[in-house]
Amino acid sequence: MSTYDSLIVSDAHLGAAPAAGEQAFHDFLVFAGGATRDLVINGDLFDYWFEYRTVVLSRHFRTLRVLADLVDAGVRVRLVGGNHDSWGGAFLADEIGLELIDGPVTTEIGGRICFLAHGDGLGSGDLGYRVLKRVIRSRAARATFRHVHPDWADALAGRVSRTRSRHGTEGPGESRSGELEAHARRTLQADPSIQLVAYGHCHVPSLIEVEPGRHYLNTGDWIRHCTWGSVGRDEVRLHRWHGRD
Repeated sequence: MSTYDSLIVSDAHLGAAPAAGEQAFHDFLVFAGGATRDLVINGDLFDYWFEYRTVVLSRHFRTLRVLADLVDAGVRVRLVGGNHDSWGGAFLADEIGLELIDGPVTTEIGGRICFLAHGDGLGSGDLGYRVLKRVIRSRAARATFRHVHPDWADALAGRVSRTRSRHGTEGPGESRSGELEAHARRTLQADPSIQLVAYGHCHVPSLIEVEPGRHYLNTGDWIRHCTWGSVGRDEVRLHRWHGRD
């Protein structure tokens, strides 16, 4: 019997997170297999992901194996594209069995109507990134990048991403945590049917009951906080991972 109706997690940044954080996240995935039938990974599972037609990034083999095992065991796994890993495709969907979401989207999570998005580009400001987001998620950008050798592409992504250099310091989106909270509040106010707004991106874990029974949840990250959320009809909770004890 599952313990939780749904689990939500975000911003593991696998491939660039500290080794302890990656190990903790893999342990969490194993735990999730016995704790729920519905897992939502709300963006930036990988610090970099790109799908070639015949190449899979070897550093993520262990993660992909665990995810495939979860799906084979009957767990529904939904993956939202984040600003680091929006280039998911047929391999993740067909071979691993993940449901890929290009958010924002309104969906059901844990028996609640949820506005779900990674959080990049939401809120006021961040205009430059919004333009860049349209470019890098375009078909033309994907087609062009596919011609870059995988080893070179991986090295380039590592240079562009600042995740490794920011271990133990302010996360790349922390300055936008207030904007995301404000956007969540406006979303709840604009649509009375929405019971939960769930974001990641800013790396700041937060759970706020904006109105009775209506919440804003930010699931933080696995670089500094190792936090995750559980969602049910009667309760929304924010947890910190301390192992399976």
